[in-house]
Amino acid sequence: MPYQKGAGRNVVIALGGNALGNTPQEQLELVKNTASHIVDMVAEGINVVVSHGNGPQVGMINNAFDVASKADDKVPEMPFPECGAMSQGYIGYQLSQAILCELKHRGIMRSTATVITQTVVDPDDPAFQHPTKPVGAFMTEEEAKAKAKATGITVVEDAGRGWRRVVASPTPQRIVEFDAVKDLMESGYIVISTGGGGIPVIEANDAYEGVPAVIDKDRSSAQLAASFEADMLVILTAVEKVCINFNTPQQSEVSTMTVSEAKKYIDEGQFAPGSMLPKVEACINYVTNYPKGRALITSLECAAAGLRGETGTIITAD
Repeated sequence: MPYQKGAGRNVVIALGGNALGNTPQEQLELVKNTASHIVDMVAEGINVVVSHGNGPQVGMINNAFDVASKADDKVPEMPFPECGAMSQGYIGYQLSQAILCELKHRGIMRSTATVITQTVVDPDDPAFQHPTKPVGAFMTEEEAKAKAKATGITVVEDAGRGWRRVVASPTPQRIVEFDAVKDLMESGYIVISTGGGGIPVIEANDAYEGVPAVIDKDRSSAQLAASFEADMLVILTAVEKVCINFNTPQQSEVSTMTVSEAKKYIDEGQFAPGSMLPKVEACINYVTNYPKGRALITSLECAAAGLRGETGTIITAD
């Protein structure tokens, strides 16, 4: 099944946390199932760009360097942007390998490309004044305050479990490697990019500089999809459809909603912050910036059927 350039729909798929594991070993097994569903879409003639989260993975890398540097002062502390790049690399390797194996098994003549991706953020984004995302190892109060004084980081007490560093979650402005991702996708590659929302960078003096932050991967995926006018943004999560009145006797599934309807539900508090809310907001951003596109929220298992219009929640412009 050779690839025909220019054929098929272009789709950005944002993988939810349930598609990946908390350790490299667990993830290696989970991504085999993930790859199978991605290749289901490829087999239907869809050109796929895959993004993914990296919360547990980047935390594991950051924690490992924290512990190692405490035990041996010859081990350097690893900057947070570099930890993000490392997580993109190993997640991309495992996803790419699993997808390649599935393609080969089905006789589909396509290949993969993993792009280590940077995302530009605004240095004046208000999020930098109010960092909220815990990262790294737990510390005692004494250790945390000493480290904050020595390095200038922000630390907080985290739910009674100890003290941790917190970083900002700024809004993505632009994907640096956008042209490369677009060219690879149009040439027939299944592209893995924008992992963990992308490595946060600021533009300064005609150059890029990494900054310690965490970007929401669904927001970055929406930015990427709108930038190259993808036919669809697919945000994969643990449920088949978005629900309103969740966990009440009045709970009901939503099959379609316009931007205005989605905003009305948000105003009513229908979607939980840190759960469904950012996914719906990302879909709103995508179809607002590219009104011809459609956004889909569904589960990994239902993704191919959702792309056929058989299930999931579709969000469109008004």
